[in-house]
Amino acid sequence: MQAARGTPVGPSLRRRLLFAAIALAAYAVDQVSKLLAVERLEGQPDVHVIGDVLQLHLTYNPGAAFSTGTGLTPLITAVAIGATLAVLWYSRRIGSATWAVALGLLLAGITGNLTDRLLRDPSPLRGHVVDFLQLPNWPIFNVADICINVAAALIVIQALRGIRLDGTRADADTAAEVAGAEADRTDADPTDADRADRTDDVLRERSE
Repeated sequence: MQAARGTPVGPSLRRRLLFAAIALAAYAVDQVSKLLAVERLEGQPDVHVIGDVLQLHLTYNPGAAFSTGTGLTPLITAVAIGATLAVLWYSRRIGSATWAVALGLLLAGITGNLTDRLLRDPSPLRGHVVDFLQLPNWPIFNVADICINVAAALIVIQALRGIRLDGTRADADTAAEVAGAEADRTDADPTDADRADRTDDVLRERSE
């Protein structure tokens, strides 16, 4: 069964599986990396992975991504719960692989940091997020933050390409509307041949 203009009613099984696989894999990487960071970096000096370009520095962030909103932890937690539910709701309409990857990464990023806020100290809903990746002149971040930003970039790209969540193109609807309008105009107006015949009739009447 299909909706108007050939739009699929729901996402294919392949899209759902891709979305779920991306979300679970990225979430697992985020959680495992945080556990390793706490285990191996707690009380230890910074680890220089690529000179001064990339270092491992353990810190606990009470705020949102990249240490923003540090005094709003309960509110950020509530927003994250709402965002998780929203992503799951919209995932039912996924109609392209790119959207599946984007929403999968977004869900992993949101739930990765949400898990810290729910389970880590100092208390549920107020837990501090584990951050450990450090670049020069940039706030310390984690894998979940990377997932959220990559997802945001993919969503912007899809929007610029005119590809909706269900996989249809915005310009396809425009083309359909133009075609429909042209058909209506053709039905209402005479064709070139009809106009030519009427012109001949008028000239013939005048000559008589």
